[in-house]
Amino acid sequence: MFHSRRGGGERPQISQGMGRSTAGGRRGEGGRAVRKARPPRPLRGRGFRAPSSKAAAARPAMAQSVVVQVGQCGNQVGCRFWDLALREHAAVNKKGIYDEALSSFFRNVDTRSGGDGPDIYKGKICSLKARALLIDMEEGVVNEILQGPLRDVFDSKQLITDVSGSGNNWAVGHKLYGYQYRENIVEKLRKAAEHCDCLQCFFIIHSMGGGTGSGLGTFVLNLLEDEFPEVYRFVTSVYPSGEDDVITSPYNTILAMKELNEHADCVLPIENESLFDIVNKIHQMINSGKLGSTVKQNSLVTSSAGSAKTVQEKPFDAMNNIVANLLLNLTSSARFEGSLNMDLNEISMNLVPFPRLHYLVSSLTPLYTLADVNVPSRRLDQMFSDAFSREHQLIQADPKHSLYLACALLVRGNVQVSDLRRNIERLKPSLHFVSWNQEGWKTGLCSVPPVGHSHSLLSLANNTCVKPTFIELKDRFMKLYKKKAHLHHYLHIDGMEQSCFSEAISSLSDLIEEYNELDATKGGPRTDPSRLKIAV
Repeated sequence: MFHSRRGGGERPQISQGMGRSTAGGRRGEGGRAVRKARPPRPLRGRGFRAPSSKAAAARPAMAQSVVVQVGQCGNQVGCRFWDLALREHAAVNKKGIYDEALSSFFRNVDTRSGGDGPDIYKGKICSLKARALLIDMEEGVVNEILQGPLRDVFDSKQLITDVSGSGNNWAVGHKLYGYQYRENIVEKLRKAAEHCDCLQCFFIIHSMGGGTGSGLGTFVLNLLEDEFPEVYRFVTSVYPSGEDDVITSPYNTILAMKELNEHADCVLPIENESLFDIVNKIHQMINSGKLGSTVKQNSLVTSSAGSAKTVQEKPFDAMNNIVANLLLNLTSSARFEGSLNMDLNEISMNLVPFPRLHYLVSSLTPLYTLADVNVPSRRLDQMFSDAFSREHQLIQADPKHSLYLACALLVRGNVQVSDLRRNIERLKPSLHFVSWNQEGWKTGLCSVPPVGHSHSLLSLANNTCVKPTFIELKDRFMKLYKKKAHLHHYLHIDGMEQSCFSEAISSLSDLIEEYNELDATKGGPRTDPSRLKIAV
């Protein structure tokens, strides 16, 4: 089993009142910060439990997660996630009872007295509030959410907005707004943590090409490491396409990637181009009539049909729904029962053998379900085959022809362990794994399928196929940087120096080189790891 943390080993359980650390300290060995101690405060990170009380005793035992959605893209994807999550829980929770599944991402708040009342830990659902923090330096998207059908799901005190935006400039988001809103962000993060009985994970949703998502999003990531070092940090990052209309997106992306390299536990890279291709593929299949059967509308991975709150779909909703479904499947084991549930910390522990190589390529299958077709084993096998095909990846990559460090399969619905094992054995000969981890599979089975499906599969691959995406980003960055084009827009921001650019491209070059070294071992002879010799 691999260890994802620098220095190896599982994260220690932390006790109530353990002191946190301040930002801005010097870096110690392994890239972690060595910081001055500050007075302890009673916050609950991973492993924290609420103080003993009658209320605490009644709380659900399941761990909770908090979603931090930053920027226009982050908030639009986040909105789709919460909408589809409500749809999924409504399909299962027919009696309207606040249970462990709901508690993982939702609070149950008594709002009868007006305002933000006390949490209710059992019994009927009163008012569900998302465990979320919404941040955007333009208020348009957040205001739209607050005026829409999901307005009651978000706590009005867990919003941070400005009016002027970040102007597609990483430095404005990270250096300017980051320090301006630091205390406000920390306060709201602590409040979200205080509402959790056992906070296990922060999910950040943001884009890489703009200013707020890339700049302020990675600033929040740094804050999370400083304030909650024991809580896992999963980042869903939407990468710009090559035809992106933001001229400075290569700068923003590379500057943000340096932060992801150093401060994230797992990054799920998503490419706009791949989302667009999947949406087009689904539309073509439906409209061509080739399927020969009726497609269940609420089974489309792009669809909002049957969502908890009916809304008029917007142009990017189909693409955002794909990312939302990725997050739903990723968190399914944290929300529902299963015969082989996979904890979120197991993903990081098993799939990340080296601290910087934490970029996980994801794929979703099936993309739709036929209304009048039963699911024979051959169709189930096709679902597993599709998960490794280029067309189903959420970035422009082909994992089958690259090198696997490890792979996780998260299956939902009526699937047996024997089905999992049979398909892994069937696919293994066609996949290239590193010589020292030929059995690098992690599997999870959740009994509750997505709405409209009898079964589904999310594949997470730590695979060198991400390297071409990073190389292309580096090339786009260097075309601008060699001419020093647009640098002045960044350098006039306090705290932003040209060394920030050179350090960022150096960080990316080092990452690419690490993937090159692994690729160089592909096809080599399988060697048994050396064993410890014991003197007799």
